[in-house]
Amino acid sequence: MKFGSVRTSQAVGAVLAHSLHVQSGANGTSYRIAKGTVLTGEHIKDLLADQQTDIVVAHLENGDVEENEAATRLAAAVAPDAAKIGVRISAAGAGRVNLYAIDAGVVEIDETAVMALNAVDPMITMATVPQFHRTDSKGMIATIKIIAYSVLQSSLSQAASVAANAIRIATPQYRTATLIETQVGDEMPSFKGRDAMRGRLDRFGVELLERTVVPHSEAAITTALSEAEGEFVLLLTASATSDPMDVGPQALRQAGGEVTGFGMPVDPGNLLFFGQLDAKPVIGLPGCARSPALNGADWVLERLLCGISLSKRDIAAMGVGGLLKEIPTRPQPRARVLPRT
Repeated sequence: MKFGSVRTSQAVGAVLAHSLHVQSGANGTSYRIAKGTVLTGEHIKDLLADQQTDIVVAHLENGDVEENEAATRLAAAVAPDAAKIGVRISAAGAGRVNLYAIDAGVVEIDETAVMALNAVDPMITMATVPQFHRTDSKGMIATIKIIAYSVLQSSLSQAASVAANAIRIATPQYRTATLIETQVGDEMPSFKGRDAMRGRLDRFGVELLERTVVPHSEAAITTALSEAEGEFVLLLTASATSDPMDVGPQALRQAGGEVTGFGMPVDPGNLLFFGQLDAKPVIGLPGCARSPALNGADWVLERLLCGISLSKRDIAAMGVGGLLKEIPTRPQPRARVLPRT
């Protein structure tokens, strides 16, 4: 591609680099020629009549691929069979194509592939949401932008090759969930926690089944876990789970399940455990899950709901970026305003 200032008379078929205003066009009215416009003979005639004798343009050459075509081809490589992997690809405009989630889910990204794509040519770019980002239906998940008015075919082919299948949407694998709540004494838990969890599940189209409240004891929780009808099981205890041998994890073991992980380096959300009971994922929720604010339980819940397995290594990796927004109502806020002296 040749880019620069040329005589206006030589610019037919070139791409206008900067928008121009024509004071008096062929029909006697002023108008704007937007940048990126392929200039026609009428444009040139009007520009010359307006005494604009030199303009900045891009001339595409053999081996160049026009920006919109390049963005479209790259998007097709990044998300082949787009509908099958839950992605919708937009039409191209100004060298940009956007990728959207068709349904709610979690975005899985081949980070190495995206980095390789962005390293091919500075004129070829792709930006995405973070890895394992929760997306709603129709949410934007990535944008591909060709910065120049064209790129070399060789560069485009290389970018398409290294970024093949770089993104997909993992969608919910469960339809129903049971939330087990525990109580100490005769006072029933408030609906605050249940309402917050229902909101989280609704995002994924998962139905929260009939309320289950049991005493805060290992035996009662064991029975409730064994009898839970939901395909996915959540446990919100009246007292925080503070040890791997506490009543919640122990009840899961007594019910015949397995505790996969305990605790996480995310704040709020440290006091969480998760595991499996037969084919059902089980999450022991931290107390902060009673708030709709983002916490570590969201990251675990979202991935497990969408069939993404979690290892202890995955949980450990959450520590980077795991210092989340402070919840003002927490009894022990991490930051305090010191009294004036």
